[in-house]
Amino acid sequence: MENTPVGIKGTEILSDTVRAERLEAVRKLIEMLRPAVQADGGDLVLISVDTDAGIIEVQLQGACSSCAVSSSTLQGGVERILKGKLDWVTEVIGGIDESEDVAYSASLGMGGWTPKSIS
Repeated sequence: MENTPVGIKGTEILSDTVRAERLEAVRKLIEMLRPAVQADGGDLVLISVDTDAGIIEVQLQGACSSCAVSSSTLQGGVERILKGKLDWVTEVIGGIDESEDVAYSASLGMGGWTPKSIS
């Protein structure tokens, strides 16, 4: 029986090719998710990916900074989709960009909705 190389905390040591494939898969999924978040005046940014441990860090920006359901977006949306599509993902860490001014952030919350012009 051949021994599988093992790294820190018992994780399998991955080849550079596998790491690159995993990173590209995450980037593609994030780009697929961004338009939905942008439609509500926010944005989703990929911060880091640990392809060996399966940990992905993302950040919500824009209107998400003042949104009461941003944690639900991270857990119920982003994390659920990433874990569902990529079996190697073990954890999704997320946060919001707290550098945004709350009033400015709230003003972005109209998203893709545009009022009809009054004739």
